[in-house]
Amino acid sequence: MECYDVMRTTAAAREFTDDPLPDDVLERILEHARFAPSGGNRQGTRVVVIRDRDTRESLADLSVTGSKRYIAQRRNGESPWNPLWPMRVSAEEVAAVKVPPATQLLDAAVVLLVCIDLGVVAAFDQDLDRIGVVAGASVYPFVWNILLAARNEGYGGVLTTMTVAEEPAVKELLGIPDEYAIAAVLPLGKPVRQLTKLTRKPVVEIATRERFDGEPFGS
Repeated sequence: MECYDVMRTTAAAREFTDDPLPDDVLERILEHARFAPSGGNRQGTRVVVIRDRDTRESLADLSVTGSKRYIAQRRNGESPWNPLWPMRVSAEEVAAVKVPPATQLLDAAVVLLVCIDLGVVAAFDQDLDRIGVVAGASVYPFVWNILLAARNEGYGGVLTTMTVAEEPAVKELLGIPDEYAIAAVLPLGKPVRQLTKLTRKPVVEIATRERFDGEPFGS
């Protein structure tokens, strides 16, 4: 596929057919994805390729904690898990939420867990009085390259982070060293429906000239 076509049609795929994603295709996806940039070219990413059903069921169970809060806040009209505004639902309300099964983790052909070595990232925002995001520059380009490469191969997936709320348990489950952080869990497979037209804000709504409050850029 043409590069721009891939970029404009890589949707979040959460429903998959029974088609396999063979190891050789997955290796080709990772072979191309690995050329993503990282801070200082330190390449601190690691991928755990998970096909075992029991392990995926454990990951699905560990996603419940994050999902309960997410659903409870959405129902209350909040932006879930945002780092600025305190949660307005009680712990009891969160606990009472019934979470649907994480079928994307169970039905995908394969699940990839992507980690980043915190010992090699340049977190320039670590001393600021806010949630750190800069370290993500050394891992999320790689994650997105995986999804773009999967789309190019006729497959799809979705970037999920629900399990990160239970990171210590996930790290114990998969033998991940202390210095690594979990960045994403990617279920991949053949989408039941491959979207070819995505809805996104136009350039004029997301770009301004010279300043944040400058004139809109674009037409």
